[in-house]
Amino acid sequence: MTPPLSPRILLLDIDGTLVNYGTQLPASAAAAVRQARANGHRVYLCTGRARAEIYPELWELGVDGMIGGNGSYVEHDGQVVHHQVLDAEVVDRALAWLDAQRLGYFVECNSGLFASDDFPVKAASIYGEPDAASITRIVSMIPVLVYRRPAPRDDVNKISFVLEPEVDLEQLARDFAGEAAISTWTATGRRQEFGEFGQLGVHKGVAVRRLAEHLGVSTAEMIGFGDALPDLELLQTCGTAVAMGSAPPELVAVADLVTDHVDDDGLANAFARLGLIQAR
Repeated sequence: MTPPLSPRILLLDIDGTLVNYGTQLPASAAAAVRQARANGHRVYLCTGRARAEIYPELWELGVDGMIGGNGSYVEHDGQVVHHQVLDAEVVDRALAWLDAQRLGYFVECNSGLFASDDFPVKAASIYGEPDAASITRIVSMIPVLVYRRPAPRDDVNKISFVLEPEVDLEQLARDFAGEAAISTWTATGRRQEFGEFGQLGVHKGVAVRRLAEHLGVSTAEMIGFGDALPDLELLQTCGTAVAMGSAPPELVAVADLVTDHVDDDGLANAFARLGLIQAR
């Protein structure tokens, strides 16, 4: 693969790509991002997380902006380029269904993440038995969760909930057809532990094109990095696609480069192989 000879725009998924599923940022990844920016490349986070979940250590990398909510939010240099939210009536319907099913959930807003009181206990099951250690792990994984306070109805990017065996996702998709996109995601990188009420027609690829238009560049100048199915449209849209070592076959099939696992310096190794930074 011919390394880029001019500055590129790098779009980094966070969980499983920039940080591992324990939310740890490898030193090699942090150094690679800083060196790439020093070399003239622009770096944007491209994540399912809401803006409220972008913690200081990520902003301190010096990134140029972000795509959040799996494409519902676009920010460049502190400026909001686009923000699309779930319809308030759909939010009410989704929360009523979740409460009736007694599922643990959290509502993802740029202003904060608002969780059901039982979310830590319900979500702890993704690590095995919902014991004190697993509950603590959930709380520390998403430290910005707010409990016992109603979520805003006009600032909702999406709603995530703990998948239980009795949840029929196909029926749920039929019940919310034309109102919300039903999907799943992983917090461990091992299986799909969470369901999601998302926005119709919203994904990372749409947001990448919106960012490219705002910047006045072609998506051919962009390099996308991802590790999971929500990154598929990101990789398909960018001129160069990089799949992490843990990526599923669907991502590998569209990738120009498959790098190592995030914990094996995968991001830094990809940057070096693409000529974005000097090899160590």
